[in-house]
Amino acid sequence: MSDIMRPISIEALLNWITEEFKRNGTIFGIRKFFKAVPKKALSLFGEQMETPVGPAAGPHTQLAQNIIAAYLTGARFFELKTVQVIDGEELPVAKPCINARDEAYNVEWSTELRVPDAYDEYVKAWFVLKLLSREFDLGSPDGFIFNMSVGYDFQGIQSPKIQTYIDDMKDASSTPIWEECQQAARKLLSKFTRIDESYLTQISPNVSRSITLSTLHGTPPAEIERIAMHLLKEKHLNTFIKCNPTLLGYEYARKTMNQLGFDYMEFDDKHFVEDLQYEDAVPMLARLQKIADGQHISFGVKITNTFPVDIAQNELPGKEMYMSGRSLFPLSIAVAKKLSDAFSGKLQISYSGGADIFNVKEIFEAGIWPITVATTLLKPGSYQRMDQIAGVLASLDYPTHVAVDLEKLSSLVTKANTQARYQKSIKLPITPKMDQKVPLLDCYTAPCRGAGGCPIHQDIPAYLRYVSEGKYLDALKVIVDKNPLPFITGTICAHPCETKCTRQFYEGAIDIRGVKLEAAEHAYDELMATLKKPTRRENAAKTAVVGGGPAGISAGYLLAREGMPVTVFEKADTIGGVCSQIVPEFRISMASVQKDVELAKLMGAEFKTGQAAPSLEELRAQGYENIIYATGAWKHNNLRLEKGTAMNSLEFLKATREDPNVNPYGEHIVIVGGGNTAMDCARAAKRLPGVKKASLVYRRNKRNMPADEEELYSVLEDEVEFLELLAPVSLENGKLTCEIMELGARDASGRKKPMPTGRFTEVLADTVVAAVGEKIDTEFFQALGIQTDARGQVLVNPETLETNLKGVYVIGDANRGPATIVEAIADATRAADNICEIHNKNYERANFNIDRAVPRAKRGLLVAEDHPMTQSERCLECSTICESCVDVCPNRANVVIQVGGNPQIMHIDRMCNECGNCETFCPYASAPYKDKFTLFNTEDDLYNSTNQGFYVVDPEKRICLVRFDEQIETIILSEGNLTIPNGLLDMMETVIEDYAFCLAN
Repeated sequence: MSDIMRPISIEALLNWITEEFKRNGTIFGIRKFFKAVPKKALSLFGEQMETPVGPAAGPHTQLAQNIIAAYLTGARFFELKTVQVIDGEELPVAKPCINARDEAYNVEWSTELRVPDAYDEYVKAWFVLKLLSREFDLGSPDGFIFNMSVGYDFQGIQSPKIQTYIDDMKDASSTPIWEECQQAARKLLSKFTRIDESYLTQISPNVSRSITLSTLHGTPPAEIERIAMHLLKEKHLNTFIKCNPTLLGYEYARKTMNQLGFDYMEFDDKHFVEDLQYEDAVPMLARLQKIADGQHISFGVKITNTFPVDIAQNELPGKEMYMSGRSLFPLSIAVAKKLSDAFSGKLQISYSGGADIFNVKEIFEAGIWPITVATTLLKPGSYQRMDQIAGVLASLDYPTHVAVDLEKLSSLVTKANTQARYQKSIKLPITPKMDQKVPLLDCYTAPCRGAGGCPIHQDIPAYLRYVSEGKYLDALKVIVDKNPLPFITGTICAHPCETKCTRQFYEGAIDIRGVKLEAAEHAYDELMATLKKPTRRENAAKTAVVGGGPAGISAGYLLAREGMPVTVFEKADTIGGVCSQIVPEFRISMASVQKDVELAKLMGAEFKTGQAAPSLEELRAQGYENIIYATGAWKHNNLRLEKGTAMNSLEFLKATREDPNVNPYGEHIVIVGGGNTAMDCARAAKRLPGVKKASLVYRRNKRNMPADEEELYSVLEDEVEFLELLAPVSLENGKLTCEIMELGARDASGRKKPMPTGRFTEVLADTVVAAVGEKIDTEFFQALGIQTDARGQVLVNPETLETNLKGVYVIGDANRGPATIVEAIADATRAADNICEIHNKNYERANFNIDRAVPRAKRGLLVAEDHPMTQSERCLECSTICESCVDVCPNRANVVIQVGGNPQIMHIDRMCNECGNCETFCPYASAPYKDKFTLFNTEDDLYNSTNQGFYVVDPEKRICLVRFDEQIETIILSEGNLTIPNGLLDMMETVIEDYAFCLAN
């Protein structure tokens, strides 16, 4: 495929709009149209805007359909994509050029089109908005503003190409594209109900009377002022000067990013030294304001440009990228405050820099407007997010003049530097993608259930929906169908499902684990009262489970539910394993563990406690045909110290759980390690009587610790001392000597490798607890005759977990080494299913919502002051409707096609510029712009691509040129015996029959 997008002609554009709306009630995928408040508008540049918000100069204002989509969702101020003298194929833009997973980065700058083509796009968009505003009664046809953006130096702006662009934007009446727009509208007039010939003649050709000047980093102040003077005096344009965050100075920017957790961003003082300095900016802006006042036109600043940082981890191709989004907000709003102070709040500010639904109200109420957004529109929900933002702003009182409220702005600066929303997670990010490729058809899926998400593929959308409806018993029935431990997993599950949750790209992942516990707590008694003990199968093989931890309980539950006789042997007095013996009571209570045990007992599982299980031979002799070892991983790794010894973490946790009121360990307890067990030790130590300080020593920093993020935050809340970048050496006389480490290059795990420095420090330590990992008892399994590998791990059939001994299985930590509770359940399920078929797919159809309109209505709607939601209500129901790739494509190049009543995703080659944004947010390890079935608009496009897809050679005869499975062939859809899957044939047939508007050029 080519990264050169090709614009749609105005006639094809209008036909697309009218036909798509007629068929689907949508326009370029937009389902909900924003209607402006009648007769309410803000005045700017002598024009009116019904909402003071819109897309920033960038991917959302590059093509006509992008601007149309933004208008439909509430945008009324459009900062058009920047044009400059270097354009089209002459402009080098590396691809992919956008990465917006969290804070956003890009390596694009001005329009990728040639300037005349960009001009045509803006005029077409202007013309279409005039039609749509009236046809759909969305607001006044004069209720929106187009703002030009030009760059980057005086010579380029004075070139005939840019001068013609500016002049024609001011008056398009004599341009060919204006005449094309008029002719196309007349030709298709019958498709409209509220548009007539008279209205067409009244559409103003004065597309723009304002401009935003964007200059390159390092442009001298005199050059900036010279360009601005030209725009103000010679072009008589209302002018904004785009400012850079570098006005704050290097020290401020570096300190702010570090304090907010963005310390990994690499940048030096180069741009800060070369860019416009604050001391030069203020007098320059004052001079330009005076000139603008004399010309009776508006002048102000655009805050801010994106922020240049180094490409250090292959985020995008190249050496430097431009940062935006939530990490830019603290810098941009600080620039606004600094300049507003200098001008006593009288300087007009057009704002962009991390604006979104969470701060847009406060920005506007501080007297800063118009506001443009970009990063938030790049995330799932995309353009539909604009509807919520526009609605919030439209509900506020509009000002009549420029007046920045310095007190409110100061408060906003403080919030930007202290609120959690603008702070980076202390953990390295986990990929949100499933470990599987996107299929050509039927790709909608809930990634929380997929590969890398829930190991037991729980029916998460189903039970979230039931909880949101208050149907707790239904929810708990869904949960226990696959999960025998609703209380344990509802309390201390590692919840990998949440790392895949699409909601993380809105305001944060759903607390799926918490919703599970909510269902368990509300419906457990009712469930226990309604469940019936399964009938025992006659002559069924007996199973012995050795070990009564999470894996053993799960195996007992699952087998007993199928009517299989099963006995769980546990040498401790209580069932629960680490959950009842090791994990601190303040994390999970014994009562919660025992509720899960009682559930297994109700199914018919027998538990024998207080003594070691019989030997393998004895179990065989007692008639157990299947033996499952779920003995955990209790052997500990030793902390090597030159002097002194450390206490084992499991022994420490066992003792503190048994009696948390006894402290034989002293005032200063040091825990060595960075995993979840270390976090438990630290929190338990902190709670012991007489402890003055509990400290965590780890050779890396917090960001590179293996512990779960929530565990780190819990330890911080408990005020445990973190002693980072220290490697223990020796313990004597109540002091732990440690070597100071520093982080070097990243290792295979993605973490930075700790490197010794040869410098040492001492830490007070009455007791040192070593939490440096556990391992399985290899000798135990070898003595049974079970084969192990070179690392001491048992060798099992990966599908069944059966060992080399027939009927003998190893599951949970005993199989994997230290793992998670839900992985233990997955192992138990796999082994049990090999013993007898486990029926645990009774509710999978409930993951799908029969009313697709319900999940679609949630897309683009964020939890905010104006729209509260419970955790369960936040579920986007991705198994019913995913469409993230459709959402996030600025150009609308991924479309939904209804094939046989089912939605399918199709990629349109001509509309794509390979920005890569859909790859970021697709839940699969795939790039939809490369991997989805693609519609090509020319034969050459198909041959120049590697995508699987088709070109319609002759729609009437149903002749298509198709690439499938690396083979290209010409087919006639009406003929039989075709080797291409029926689903793809149906899609091609549907496009020709129902979506012919996509075929036009």
